[in-house]
Amino acid sequence: MNDPQHLDEAFDEVAKELKEIFIKKHRDYGKGNIIDTGELGIAFRISDKLNRLKHLLINHKKPENESIEETWTDIAVYAIIAVLYKRSWFKRLELKEKK
Repeated sequence: MNDPQHLDEAFDEVAKELKEIFIKKHRDYGKGNIIDTGELGIAFRISDKLNRLKHLLINHKKPENESIEETWTDIAVYAIIAVLYKRSWFKRLELKEKK
């Protein structure tokens, strides 16, 4: 992780991390889990993450598994997947081949 000096650089750093996480998880999951349930399924996944996050924050609980930052990251990745899905890119496009 870099130490950005400006907010836009920090945003770029997080966006880069989100892309890396998306690629790793997409290679494991494929497209089926998203295509099978569509946009509503993505909304439910985000809702599950938000409910978990609210529970942890309201009750001041330390998570046993996935960190709060990882939960925010998952929400962000699902939001991007939703945009890709709405634009019909998720179904139509494939990842670049691994080098």
